[in-house]
Amino acid sequence: MSREWIDISVPLREGMVVWPGDPPLGFERIAAIERGAALNLSAVSMSLHTGTHVDAPVHYCEGGKGVERMPFDAMVGPARVIEIRGPSAIGLVEIRSRRIRRGERILFKTANSRRAWRAPEFVEDYVCLTRDAAEYLAERAVRTVGIDYLSIGPPDEEGDAVHRLLLSAGVWIIEGLNLRAVRPGNYDLVCLPLNIPGSDGAPARAILRPRRR
Repeated sequence: MSREWIDISVPLREGMVVWPGDPPLGFERIAAIERGAALNLSAVSMSLHTGTHVDAPVHYCEGGKGVERMPFDAMVGPARVIEIRGPSAIGLVEIRSRRIRRGERILFKTANSRRAWRAPEFVEDYVCLTRDAAEYLAERAVRTVGIDYLSIGPPDEEGDAVHRLLLSAGVWIIEGLNLRAVRPGNYDLVCLPLNIPGSDGAPARAILRPRRR
């Protein structure tokens, strides 16, 4: 297996799928060389939870940490990609046998990577974590958990509970990954969100490199 870095981020572009109710991504070329300007200069507007992004504890926990207080080792270091096939949700049955250890960084590869990101509109039946799975991961004290669509939890009140369970337990969350080109296994992870003080989340660039056995 090649040890080259793999980009698992979703490109930010106009018209991309966003969470229902979030503002669409807007891109404007303020100055352009082709229009006679001395340089190209652009501006972008979007929700901080657009595309590949990190959720900070303050997203769901009053008084929680903002994204700028994320320890670098939460998202820089060894990580394990676990592939979940078939089910519409990731529950206890799907993860209990995976021998998840304290402090692990876990990224879930699901049907989202090959199906949801190709859809032109928001996919409502995306694969996500159930509440009991979130409780299990919080009890196991994993360091980080990532998912390959726009939310780690369902698009309802249970999704709120999933976020709250993880974030209140000190588990950092990466959402909006694209793991289509990634095989299950062990990797080096680098995922750094923008430094936005007090923010509930931030866009991030995430990359993986296969680890030597």
